Amino acid sequence: MKRHWRTAASAAAALLWGTALSAQVPADSVLRRQQRTLDSLAAVIRALQTRIDELSRGRAAGDTSGSAELAALRAAAAAASADSTAAARPQQARQGQNALNPEITVTGDVRAHLQRQSSQAPFELSEFEVGFQSVLDPFATAKVFASFHDGEAAIEEGYFYFPALPLGLRMDIGRFREDIGELNRWHAHALPTDEYPLVIRRYGSDEGIAGTGVSLYYALPFSGSAGTWEITAQGTTADNEVLYAGGNRASINAKLQAFWQLSRATYLMASVSGAYGTNPDTSLKTSLGALAARFTWRPPAEGTSREFTVRGELWQVRREFAGTGPARTGWYADATWKLNRRFVLGTRYDNVQSPDTAATEWAVTPTLTYWQSEFVYIRGGWEHSRDVFGATRDRVTIQAVFAMGPHKHELF
Repeated sequence: MKRHWRTAASAAAALLWGTALSAQVPADSVLRRQQRTLDSLAAVIRALQTRIDELSRGRAAGDTSGSAELAALRAAAAAASADSTAAARPQQARQGQNALNPEITVTGDVRAHLQRQSSQAPFELSEFEVGFQSVLDPFATAKVFASFHDGEAAIEEGYFYFPALPLGLRMDIGRFREDIGELNRWHAHALPTDEYPLVIRRYGSDEGIAGTGVSLYYALPFSGSAGTWEITAQGTTADNEVLYAGGNRASINAKLQAFWQLSRATYLMASVSGAYGTNPDTSLKTSLGALAARFTWRPPAEGTSREFTVRGELWQVRREFAGTGPARTGWYADATWKLNRRFVLGTRYDNVQSPDTAATEWAVTPTLTYWQSEFVYIRGGWEHSRDVFGATRDRVTIQAVFAMGPHKHELF
């Protein structure tokens, strides 16, 4: 009898103690954690109630040997019930000296280059990125990413978002990488190669397309064989030098994206994006369209050591000055093959028309990436390319990337 009492009381005490500790930990997913706590407490309460019923029946039959255990179990059940009610209320921020400190992550990207007849330095501190993330309250989270390159500092992204607005909406406010195509949204250290595809660099910038404004995201309320669909709509300042000639008027872009799980091991993603903006100072109107697709094979039993992904994007941009201007097109296709837990083999082909002329440039970039751990990877790459003037070049790059902190090599 005493053994049963100790087991039940220990389980209840452990759950109550764990619940108290969880309130001191910063939460990204407060609601999910609260639900897990409620489920665990409910299971303990059911077990305690079953044992109480057994002892009560024995007592009714004249057996009083379990009176002490019955009283203890009733007290434990009452405490667990009271704690489950408290767990259902919104949790307060963690207390203590570090209660207001954000989570900090630092990512470093160091490179060595080998190229004939080039003025590029043989060694380069490509970028150091410092990321700050914090759950402001149960309803809002903030992210800030500062980039340091060539002695200059810039805010790559800095925004806060509300993940659970009415109607299932998410809203982001601040500066963010715009959701056009697929890879433009990714941070550079998470790319499958050492640089963004040529189409993003030529039609946006070397760092892609980013803007300051507001973003709305909505997941359509159906799934299954029809796929899972989501919509993103963004309004930002049209200050990109290539697309909008550095203007300061508003631009808009929207993206419709769908996912399908074709089998237990295969996945398909497809999206269509569009952007539009103007610069009245130069009589410029710019429209941009992008199609993107990705296919991934990842066997469930070998997800950490086997994966094959092929993706591609097709972009078309039209810049009209005083109502006239041709359309330019660019695209890329890449493939990555995870050979085992450590090595990833990849290659990419780029083909882009210059936004200013009809000339075309292309590049082929095979890579081999070695993941020493989740904190460090080393990548070797060779780029063979031809520019818009017809000149070819070969460049070999060794890239070493490290990450320290709680958010390692996030895509965005």
